Amino acid sequence: MRQLCYPAWIALSLAVGPAPLAAESRMPGDRLTDEQVARFAQLALDGIPREFPNKPSNVMTGPESVLAPRQMHPVFFGSFDWHSSVHGHWMLVRLAKEYPDSPVVAQARALLDRQFTEEGLAAEAAYFADPANKGFERMYGWAWTLRLAAELRTWDDPDARRWAAHLLPLEQQIVALTKDYLPRLTYPIRTGVHPDTAFALGQTLDYARAVDDAALEAQVVDYCRQKYLADRDYPARYEPSGEDFFSAGWNEADLMRRVLPADEFAAWLTRFFPHLTAGAPPEQSALAPAVVSDVTDPRIVHLAGLNLSRGWTQNGVLAALPADDPRRPLLQKSVAAHTRAGLDYVFSGHYEGEHWLATFAVYLLTETGAPR
Repeated sequence: MRQLCYPAWIALSLAVGPAPLAAESRMPGDRLTDEQVARFAQLALDGIPREFPNKPSNVMTGPESVLAPRQMHPVFFGSFDWHSSVHGHWMLVRLAKEYPDSPVVAQARALLDRQFTEEGLAAEAAYFADPANKGFERMYGWAWTLRLAAELRTWDDPDARRWAAHLLPLEQQIVALTKDYLPRLTYPIRTGVHPDTAFALGQTLDYARAVDDAALEAQVVDYCRQKYLADRDYPARYEPSGEDFFSAGWNEADLMRRVLPADEFAAWLTRFFPHLTAGAPPEQSALAPAVVSDVTDPRIVHLAGLNLSRGWTQNGVLAALPADDPRRPLLQKSVAAHTRAGLDYVFSGHYEGEHWLATFAVYLLTETGAPR
């Protein structure tokens, strides 16, 4: 079994340039160095223009549907698949917004300006208008599109305002699809991969609040109260599955801390994750980082993303709990362990993970969506 291509300390030194860096200095909320920003950004700078290899997920309705990725998606054609391209763009926006003086930001902004054209993004929006494509990227790619829109719309920057205006038709298309879909989603999807409903609704709720879409916010909150409020005794012992990059349980907890008032959420969490109150043993699967046996396998490397997403969901839950909550020390240890474990795999040298893992790392380290 192959656990790492190189020891963890070498992976960390590669992540920041020639000088080694202690893993403990890269925790959620810590400022990144220019070298770290550049290293993360470079993966997107390389991946976004890279058309192949590519994994399209379109429905073909006839010979005319047989198109190259760039023909179908003039903006989001690279980074192996559509959603990875979307969140790769988001990561560059996030880094440029959070670290405007970093030297790599000029290169990132130049690429974003080439990508975010009015014509190209109009074509991306038109793609979803075809009835055959209404379910395309539902809801994972939708969620990342709304996260990208929210990031641009809340950035006081002239380029960002122009890019946001170009993105608006696609943004509106995704919002309309979401509002149409939720009333028909009788049962939320609970899975460790793309279709997980709780992850998508967390992103959608953040977006609705960022852009003051009160109708969308109310719809999501109402859905969450209907579908998740009565949940209890989540079977965390069954996680993870062999190709998870999400924890359905932690995604749900991270969603509900957005929905419920603090005291109500703390009580809900006790019912949902009762083992946290009892004091989980170190081997508890939902608190122990996943082992990644092969970073060259595109499904197994998902588990590296699981460590990162568990890190950000647990960090979000931690931030929502009262300062004297007895679960805080356990969660703090788990966030640190998952962060260290996840970061070890971001710079593997293999495109199977490198086309997307930096996004998860930046989401975690910059505390995206977490209450501050």
